[in-house]
Amino acid sequence: MVKGLTRTDTLVFLLSGGASAMLTLPAAGLELDDLRAASDALMKAGATIGELNCVRKHCEVLKGGGLARLAAARGAPVVSLILSDVVGDEVGVIGSGPTAPDDTTYADALRVLESRGVVHASSRVTDHLRRGAAGETYETVKAGDACLSRVRNVIVANNQIAVDAAAAELSRQGFEVVERRTRVEGEAADVGRALAARLRELAARASARPRAVVWGGETTVTVRGEPGVGGRNQELALAAAVALEGSPRSGVLALATDGVDGPTDAAGAAVSGETVPAARRAGMDPAVFLARHDSHAFFAQLDGGSGLVRTGPTGTNVNDVMVGWVG
Repeated sequence: MVKGLTRTDTLVFLLSGGASAMLTLPAAGLELDDLRAASDALMKAGATIGELNCVRKHCEVLKGGGLARLAAARGAPVVSLILSDVVGDEVGVIGSGPTAPDDTTYADALRVLESRGVVHASSRVTDHLRRGAAGETYETVKAGDACLSRVRNVIVANNQIAVDAAAAELSRQGFEVVERRTRVEGEAADVGRALAARLRELAARASARPRAVVWGGETTVTVRGEPGVGGRNQELALAAAVALEGSPRSGVLALATDGVDGPTDAAGAAVSGETVPAARRAGMDPAVFLARHDSHAFFAQLDGGSGLVRTGPTGTNVNDVMVGWVG
């Protein structure tokens, strides 16, 4: 369609999270299975979204400014309206930047495979990146490229909006929102423990009103050993539950704004200081589930799955929201 544009047309491009996986046109010499193998290996190795998309941008036609390059060849201006699912709202990372400049190189993408130990996940992807690093094929679009002169990228929603909306609703329900944070990243379990520690700090100070903190961002899970079934938000919630044991008036909710947390039917999970004691009474060891990344099984088995938050797919994605409360 873009190749059929003329100078009298304007391309309006609606971009959201998920485009990195769904808008996929492999570069010459690569197949979809090659990209799938490399992406799967990188995610299991705990690669960040930036690292993953760096590789994608150098293995596909439309990413890394490729769509802007195609439109510019026809003389058509481009307006991109963007739902950001990327911490920091970097337009070159959202959806792997089809209409944005890319500041990474083939050499960077190759280093991602090497640093994450997945160079053997797809020999064709690795060979392709090596050829690119040797200058045997054209690079992605860089800042200042003429093809970007008629491109306008506009972010219409992001994680900050979701965090602010959650905080407003908590305030309406009578909570004192004492902290809002975005750009939260790191291992899901570590973030869950950090959120629990923050709640213990709050619980140590008396207050007439219940208090809450709202965090937003995107965590990762580095899978070690044979994995169970879970998602980053459920893993975060389970780690928080373990850390909150003995704090009956504290709780955590963690969810994916697209309503889909990992390969499960849940958006996330809600826990309290009573979650782990209840699990122990049921003969379940939370530490075992956490160690094998089996958080979904934990919540599904505990109290009929009441801790799972199921919204169904929301149709949008602006990262994750984590709420902690005391009192």
